[in-house]
Amino acid sequence: MPLLMRTTRRVAVTEAGKQLLLTLEPGLARIEAGVTALQRLRHTPAGLVRLTVSDHMIHECLWPRLSPLLKKYSDIKVEMSQQNGFVDIVEGNFDAGVRIGDDILKDMVAVRIAPDIRFVVIGSSTYLAERGLPLHPSQLEKHDCINIRLSPTGPLYGWEFVRQGENIVKKVDGQLTFSSIYPMLQAVKDGYGLAYLPESSALAGIEAGHYCRVLEDWSEAFPADMIIPIMSITGSGKDNTDTLHEKGKSNITCCAPDFKNERFT
Repeated sequence: MPLLMRTTRRVAVTEAGKQLLLTLEPGLARIEAGVTALQRLRHTPAGLVRLTVSDHMIHECLWPRLSPLLKKYSDIKVEMSQQNGFVDIVEGNFDAGVRIGDDILKDMVAVRIAPDIRFVVIGSSTYLAERGLPLHPSQLEKHDCINIRLSPTGPLYGWEFVRQGENIVKKVDGQLTFSSIYPMLQAVKDGYGLAYLPESSALAGIEAGHYCRVLEDWSEAFPADMIIPIMSITGSGKDNTDTLHEKGKSNITCCAPDFKNERFT
């Protein structure tokens, strides 16, 4: 049964052809709509991104940048695992990790997502009035210092200081050790000693008069990077971490093959 009628001058649809087209038209419309939707998805970030992030980086760095992106790209799903210690991103099946500092393993790339994060030593005015003000990192030996242990089996974190080319990593001692910076802030406020923390986490308390900066001219700043396995920088995970990178207005830098961090030795 012919569907088209051809002459030397034109091509026309037969009655049978018209009936077939009417029958197929709804299905063809659905196929066209599906193809259009797929093409749209190619240009829109979508999928699941699994991140390992410290509690401070979630509150102070990542969430303020992530929240507007999630509203803009509703097809992105994010799973954040709050872990303050260093985590094997590949072993943990994460797409990326957000970290402070230059501790980048081989086979990783670092994407800057925020300005450098400055660390400061803080104490309460009551504590400093009783114990005095240290003027050099070496004088911390005479003070109660509040430590942080980033992972249950890891060492205590060494306090890092830099001034005029002099670099010091100081091991300190005190009555209290925490695994998160937020209880440290309360302990400082209650007069239990000095703490070494990201300045942004303590800024509200400093402005309110709860904390005072100590050894301010020795303060060190560290980069805030998203660490991505090289083998994972393709596909939807790459597209979504690229979206965060674009929000941070930063550059990708190659990673060092190995590192030895004096903070943990």
